[in-house]
Amino acid sequence: MKIGLLASNPNLYSNRRIMEAGEERGHEMVFLNIKNCYMKMDAKNPEVHFRGGNVLSDLDAVIPRIRPSMTFYGCALARQFESMGVFCLNSASAIRQSRDKLHSLQLLFESDIDIPVTGFANSPLETDDLINMVGGAPLIIKLLEGTQGKGVVLAETKKAAESVINAFKSLRADILVQEFIKEANGKDIRCFVVDGKVVASIQREAEPGEFRANIHQGGTASLIIPTAEEKRIAIKAAKCMDLKVAGVDIIRSLKGPLLLEVNSSPGLEGIEGATGKDVAGLMIGAIEKKLKWRQAE
Repeated sequence: MKIGLLASNPNLYSNRRIMEAGEERGHEMVFLNIKNCYMKMDAKNPEVHFRGGNVLSDLDAVIPRIRPSMTFYGCALARQFESMGVFCLNSASAIRQSRDKLHSLQLLFESDIDIPVTGFANSPLETDDLINMVGGAPLIIKLLEGTQGKGVVLAETKKAAESVINAFKSLRADILVQEFIKEANGKDIRCFVVDGKVVASIQREAEPGEFRANIHQGGTASLIIPTAEEKRIAIKAAKCMDLKVAGVDIIRSLKGPLLLEVNSSPGLEGIEGATGKDVAGLMIGAIEKKLKWRQAE
């Protein structure tokens, strides 16, 4: 098969591994830099062109790995490929809704998936009640557009929370406030879901003095065996978001496991390094299964 990897940085570990895994399984892999792709919208003959006017007309599948800053254009390209009959491992609509933190949380609790108590308001006049509705300080404040732990603040006192919330509001930034799960001790669980199965899991632990367990924020990864309930939540969350590939982040609380976030372009370095599993190969395998591909003898 000919498989395109729609992404921005060919040197990123995750992207290199996907390219290698596809080639190892006998496929022709093509790296498609999002910025170098452009579209012809035509009801009878939709096209995607690549730098220099090359028409991308013979792809069997595309793996979208769209960074948050490129969500709008990257998803437009993925939709264009879909309109051409090219299979996208994660659909444009699934990526879009998973990137909308507020919408995704609403979809999750509508599906009876437990999340930390979360508040959202547009007006800074409601700051006091917003803080109280999530149990008061300490609490977490998240920018809706944040990713990889960026734009996430721990406010340890009510006064600090009021200051941060009002500062964000003065910048017209949309934020969520969320209860702080102290008993998690700076740890969370990343379950990597491929095609409806948890294929690998790690525990991420924040460095000393930090509350964010993201690897990009200096967190460390170690092997962990998730409980049956944690696996159930991860699989249900990926299905709820309609994602074939997802990184599902779960935190352990006194109330049981709570879902933090669902990532449509989860990184591979931490999870492959800690588990030794060929997660990139499993992603390619999901495409083979969908397109009923059989390797020549």
